[in-house]
Amino acid sequence: MADQSKNNTPEIFELNNGSMHVKISNYGATITSLFVPDKNGKSADVVLGFDSVDPYVKGLAPYFGCIVGRVANRIKEGKFSLNGVDYTLPINKPPNSLHGGSKGFDKKIWDVAGHKKDGDKPFIIFKYYSADGEEGYPGAVAVTATYTLTSATTMRLDMEAVPENKDTPISLAQHTYWNLAGHDSGNILDHRIQIWGSHVTPVDQFTVPTGEILPVKGTPFDFTEEKRIGESIGEVGLGYDHNYVLDCPDQEKDGLKHAAKLRDGASSRILDLWTNAPGMQFYTGNYVNGVVGKGNAVYGKHAGVCLETQGFPNAINQLNFPSVVVKAGEKYKHTMLFEFSV
Repeated sequence: MADQSKNNTPEIFELNNGSMHVKISNYGATITSLFVPDKNGKSADVVLGFDSVDPYVKGLAPYFGCIVGRVANRIKEGKFSLNGVDYTLPINKPPNSLHGGSKGFDKKIWDVAGHKKDGDKPFIIFKYYSADGEEGYPGAVAVTATYTLTSATTMRLDMEAVPENKDTPISLAQHTYWNLAGHDSGNILDHRIQIWGSHVTPVDQFTVPTGEILPVKGTPFDFTEEKRIGESIGEVGLGYDHNYVLDCPDQEKDGLKHAAKLRDGASSRILDLWTNAPGMQFYTGNYVNGVVGKGNAVYGKHAGVCLETQGFPNAINQLNFPSVVVKAGEKYKHTMLFEFSV
């Protein structure tokens, strides 16, 4: 497989260090499969997805494994103002704009700027150029996403973006649906999770943050101590789809803060997630409904869990949220570290 790809063909590329085996497409910089060993050394694919690129291209994936942008999550009514100019975005999740609009970064073919398939620290570098006005956003932006297997069971993702000529909001997110028991093993309600966030940003009926920042203590949103995902899920409507404020900086690694620890009892697989982002969307696959995925596995509600580190949703319209505006010529940097263990 060529190391340089400037074509317009969706493909799947591999990274393999002998312990982890990851497949990633240039379509949406999408993780299509990720194999890691369990307590007995048996590998399983722990991400929801499809066997080929076709279903992704046909729009059958509810954001499985992709990088979403230019702005992840919801922007209220698809409107914002910046530097005295009003902008209108596509309403692709009425009444809001979601994950960059009708044809966000997840639906683009990225260039492959470098690829080392195996050996020590295999990696792949994707680049995408977002034109001024694309999906209604101001300014051209040069985006880079680099996936690296940094150790036997660790994957790092570095996302960078530089606006060329105008200030613009940028908040990228990696939207993989995890099921540590195996992608085809049913729901994730028995997974246990700890989230290093003592506050959430509550939402309105259309899942847009109200602007409040509330403590999780004494609510079904409290995962400051590890607990079963399904324990209180019945108390939060369809399930969790909320932004956590990553405000417990007591643990750091490589300059990144601990965001979450996800654990599956049956396989003993653990995923520790580290990031430099201010928030994390905890989403329990509430809208997944009978999607036929890899090996004809049928993914139902709660078949996977998303841990999308991000800027706060609708931050462009909430002055009390950390700003997602990146000034022209400055660099947006967002790193995630996925550390697997048993």
